[in-house]
Amino acid sequence: MATNYTASDAKNDLKDNANQTANKTASDLREGANEAKRTAQDAIDSAKEKGQEALDTARERGAEYAERARHEADRLYREGQRKVGEVAHYAEDYYDEMSDMVRRKPAQALGIAAGVGFLVGLILARR
Repeated sequence: MATNYTASDAKNDLKDNANQTANKTASDLREGANEAKRTAQDAIDSAKEKGQEALDTARERGAEYAERARHEADRLYREGQRKVGEVAHYAEDYYDEMSDMVRRKPAQALGIAAGVGFLVGLILARR
């Protein structure tokens, strides 16, 4: 039996081929879109991970710098306390010497104080 291939058969074959091609193309596009989505998600995950690593490194360095600054501040504070103690000791000695001199020579101390006051008054009056 011989079958005649008609235009309608050709049309149906063409339609079937077009549908198969469209379905294959749609499937390929979905696969491509899914692959692009996976690639984008991998890039996002990698960026998040690198960002977290950078944040952790910054925190560690910040803590190190803060610790160094704290140690330096403590050292400067102790040094300042020591110097204040020295200055206070010298001031106490100087005060004791001045008190003794004023007790021994009150008139001379009063004259010196008046002279210094007069000079300071002149200097301030010129301004």
